Amino acid sequence: MTLTRFVTKNAFRNKRRSTLTVLSIAFSLLLLTLMMTIWRAFYLDRGSPESAERLVVRHRVSLTFLLPSYYREKIRSLPGVVSLVPVSWFGGIYRDQKPENFFAQFGTDPDEFFKTFRDLQIPEDQIKAWQRDRQGVIVDDFLANKYGWKVGDRIVLQGTIYAVNLELNIRGIFHSNPDNKSVYFNSKYVEEAVPSFKGQTGTFSILAASPSDVSTIASAVDDMFRNSPQPTKSESEKAFGLEFVAMLGNVKAFILSICSAVVFATLLVSANTMAMSIRERTREVAVLKTLGFTRSGVLGLFVSEAVALSVAGGGMGATLGWLFVYGLTHSRQFFSFFPMRVTPEIWVVALITSCVVGFLSAALPSYHASQINIVDGLRHIG
Repeated sequence: MTLTRFVTKNAFRNKRRSTLTVLSIAFSLLLLTLMMTIWRAFYLDRGSPESAERLVVRHRVSLTFLLPSYYREKIRSLPGVVSLVPVSWFGGIYRDQKPENFFAQFGTDPDEFFKTFRDLQIPEDQIKAWQRDRQGVIVDDFLANKYGWKVGDRIVLQGTIYAVNLELNIRGIFHSNPDNKSVYFNSKYVEEAVPSFKGQTGTFSILAASPSDVSTIASAVDDMFRNSPQPTKSESEKAFGLEFVAMLGNVKAFILSICSAVVFATLLVSANTMAMSIRERTREVAVLKTLGFTRSGVLGLFVSEAVALSVAGGGMGATLGWLFVYGLTHSRQFFSFFPMRVTPEIWVVALITSCVVGFLSAALPSYHASQINIVDGLRHIG
């Protein structure tokens, strides 16, 4: 029998206890994987290279306040600005108000939209068709697949913020990575139907010449309108998205506290299992020493068993976490502007965490077991 085989058989010698331990660790690692996936989506993912060159300008007080459209030409004159386009949230209803039928809807300028959002992929002829049709709309391919839309179809968005229903012709289907689950139409359509909206916009999206120009342009824009009746707040596209996360509270502290609790609970479960297992095998330790195993050899065997159990649970938990996130993000009810996926790095962190938990849980009881005298071990009853 090889040493590896010996360790594996001993790790699962009490099948019921070992199985329950592995399942407990798997559930904990599933939760840890989910928390790490959320952390990565919110704070580590930087999006496409083009998104790092974009910034968003909004009203300093709140997104509910609109900005004058004439700000556009003033901002365009600033150094480092390659292009900019107005983007206004419509907030209409498609079909009904069920969560699975919610998606983002924006009014914009078709003539300059793809000069600013270069990372969206769409055939050139569809762009021109959208620009020619005042009632035209382009849709994300995820939504097109979900609802069975195709170029030439007609959709209706029932207005909630604005008292107008938009009857839109699908003129193009674009692809984005990750899916942004949005549709874009000509904002002049709303301006013609709602006089109070004319000459205003919700935000401006700006494409800078380079990522290093983003902060310079943001400061210049805010300084330009600091004393105006409608002051601005300019920030990178990533920072703009994180403002919505901040509305939920201290998300960082919440995620860190959950992760800490998960690791601590996993450590307790694994330590309890190893302590019981080692205590039951006191006479076996004496026999192993009689056969020539050294103290370090006994210590290594028990620690290896604990790590094997933890890694088995960690691998299962990370796999279940991947399946859970995949199922969640591909469900009809799910909507998020943040790309959630379990990356190989998250897998590695989950497995390393399980290894560390296994080592720490067995280190102390294994050390005590390795110090047992042969005679005392053979006399042990329990």
